[in-house]
Amino acid sequence: MVKRIYIGLISLLLPAMAVWAQPSPVMNAADIKLRLEKLDTLGSVLYIAAHPDDENTRLLGYLAKEKLYRTGYLSLTRGDGGQNLVGNEQGELLGLIRTQELLSARRIDGAEQFFTRALDFGFSKNPAETFTIWDKEKILGDVVWMIRKFQPDVIVCRFPADSRAGHGHHTASAMLAAEAFDAAADPTRYPEQLKQYHVWKARRLLWNTFSFGNINTTSNDQFKIDVGAYNYLLGKGYGEIAAESRSQHKSQGFGVSAARGSATEFFLTIKGEAPTYSLLDGVNTSWSRIEGGKAIGEMVDKAAAAYNIDNPSASVPALLAIRKAIQGLPDGMWRRQKLLETEQLVLACAGIWAEAYSSTQVVVPGQPLQGSVQLICNSHVPVKLQELRFAGRDTTLGTELEFNHLKTIPQSLTVPENTPESQPYWLRKPHPIGIYTVTDPALTGYPENIPALSAVMKLTINGEEFTVSRPLQYKFTDPVKGELYEPLVIAPPVVAGLNSVFIFTETAAQPVEVKLRAMGENTAGSVSLQLPAGFTSTETTLPFNLSKGDESSVIFHIKPSKVAGINRTDTLRVVMHCNGQDYTQSVKTISYDHIPTITLFPDAAARLVTVDLKHNGRKLGYISGAGDMVAASLQQVGYEVTELGEKEIMSGNLQQYDAIITGVRVYNINSRIKYWQPHLMEYVKNGGTLLVQYNVNGPLQMTNIGPYPFTLTRDRVTDENAAVTLLHPEDPILHYPNNITAQDFEGWVQERGLYFTQTTDPAYKKLLSIHDKGEEGLDGSTIVADYGKGRYVYTSLAFFRELPAGVPGAYRLFVNLISTKK
Repeated sequence: MVKRIYIGLISLLLPAMAVWAQPSPVMNAADIKLRLEKLDTLGSVLYIAAHPDDENTRLLGYLAKEKLYRTGYLSLTRGDGGQNLVGNEQGELLGLIRTQELLSARRIDGAEQFFTRALDFGFSKNPAETFTIWDKEKILGDVVWMIRKFQPDVIVCRFPADSRAGHGHHTASAMLAAEAFDAAADPTRYPEQLKQYHVWKARRLLWNTFSFGNINTTSNDQFKIDVGAYNYLLGKGYGEIAAESRSQHKSQGFGVSAARGSATEFFLTIKGEAPTYSLLDGVNTSWSRIEGGKAIGEMVDKAAAAYNIDNPSASVPALLAIRKAIQGLPDGMWRRQKLLETEQLVLACAGIWAEAYSSTQVVVPGQPLQGSVQLICNSHVPVKLQELRFAGRDTTLGTELEFNHLKTIPQSLTVPENTPESQPYWLRKPHPIGIYTVTDPALTGYPENIPALSAVMKLTINGEEFTVSRPLQYKFTDPVKGELYEPLVIAPPVVAGLNSVFIFTETAAQPVEVKLRAMGENTAGSVSLQLPAGFTSTETTLPFNLSKGDESSVIFHIKPSKVAGINRTDTLRVVMHCNGQDYTQSVKTISYDHIPTITLFPDAAARLVTVDLKHNGRKLGYISGAGDMVAASLQQVGYEVTELGEKEIMSGNLQQYDAIITGVRVYNINSRIKYWQPHLMEYVKNGGTLLVQYNVNGPLQMTNIGPYPFTLTRDRVTDENAAVTLLHPEDPILHYPNNITAQDFEGWVQERGLYFTQTTDPAYKKLLSIHDKGEEGLDGSTIVADYGKGRYVYTSLAFFRELPAGVPGAYRLFVNLISTKK
């Protein structure tokens, strides 16, 4: 019974909660006034696009905070397939970062954030390719689900359903929006959804046309609105709000300057009636749109007119009366939404602040938890705490909250055994390339997990019963940053860590270090490896005995039965037997200042790469770029890799390195590279090998990034299985030290390469020709030139994805590119 009540409360809170890993929400007097005005508006807009950063933040802010509509952004994906400018996370981990960046953006512009199960698998050239990887019917069902749940009066898509969208995902998002517009109103489409929601027909579907680069899809005969207003309650214009919101996309380097003054947005009608005066033409946005609502609208008008910005608590009686009137309405989206908004206003006007926190960041199901609940009433409104439900335990209190007196209620209990671990709901099960597996359909759309542990407080405010839920968080004080909040971590009792890739170039046994960490108390047991066929381990099981927080390592020695002539990637898994159960998780923590710390528990697994690989040279220099794991991958092969910086490049001995490699996008992000470049060219001239990994075509820190001219384009090959032609099969670089064949291009992941070169100087030799289906061959993926006594290599091949993924042929080719006969 307790669990059912709790989930219901969370479901009620979800529409207005952008993120749970935050302190108790606070409104100042101006915020309250704006929320009172919003309480009087019953209109909604859902914006649909494909990725984080696709949304029009200025329009979202204008709709949410100027027009006061309920506004949502449905991003089909979490941006998993992009590049990362703040770290080396890729794929699912990057999607977690971009999810939090979107939530940060929504907290600024006032919109709500939603997702489908679609997985961003990287750049797609057209929707046909996209829908070969996405399960269209399932993703369409997710969009229909969100339309039926959100019930938007108007739907706006960011992109057109044609090639002008510039990306297959973009085009697909417009196609899905148009199809879902009709399907959501059709009771024969996805009828299983009608157990929870009704069919819904939006008034119109609009395309928010744009002018990006050399593509301008706007025109003066389109419907347009000026969204450049200034909001005195906020002290900002919507161009300023948009800049703050968009600048949250830090992993994409999308910091922008504020725009001020008039700004026009343009729209084309795709379906439904074309607007004439406003986006919501023909939509009744007053309380009279719902049965019995007219009188409530009059009550809201009176409360807003009587609001005293110097004494918000004077509004509590009127808000309580509004709440009671809303509770008497038939169930529906607007009843639920406006009841939520009203209750938030009551708490804000009464000056009620509440939170629940743990004294430790990590807790384990079945083990002790020390925490506290804190409340304070900063007004003279009578408030009583009647009951407290903390992590499943009920306590009756009946305590009056004294004015401006902080009440702290310590809690000591055992974490329920069935508490789920801190694993994002869309990552709990294995999934195919194009779509996440979500076992509970009701979770579809939510940006985050429902909090596993919370404090539910039953209050009476001026005699009226209220229920307030606060997620249990970890609160601590940093000596530099002050008081901080982080999500509470629900962990297994023990986790294992190990390198992500092990490279075997011979049959000799290789040590595999497994690092064990105790997340809970008195953790003892044994650890073993699940090995694929063809591998053996000298050790079968190894014991461990740890106290909470302790770490230790055990070493297994594993070897393949054969290497010669074999290029294959397998997987090993770690199994820890503890307290009568088997645990197979590692722990991954993603920590950046601009988002809450993310903790998850992926499988404790590693790739075993058996590769027929030869290499000469031992010492490599590496200049870090925008975040990749190439250097660590090369260390697995046996290279000694040194990270190069200002001192090493400007005054060090570069000739000691057999090759120097630049990380991805170095020439885009490193302002010092233009000063380092002469030293790198001198290194090549004197006999060194320099390999430059891909950069985007702008902005670049310098024009000439090679010894001879070439330009960068946006050309790419997105099919990881695209055919590769060796343009100079006799070239020694394709035969030393490894004989490169078509087999070496098997098993690649996500893409072949991106931002290929063009208009290259004749001094460069082009090694490969690659093309996506139905397109002409591109020969600019990898170019090589002799310069002085050395070799310069520029490659747009996606080695930053292939090497960490353990693709054998990618290792062989990469080693060839940096190897020269001495």
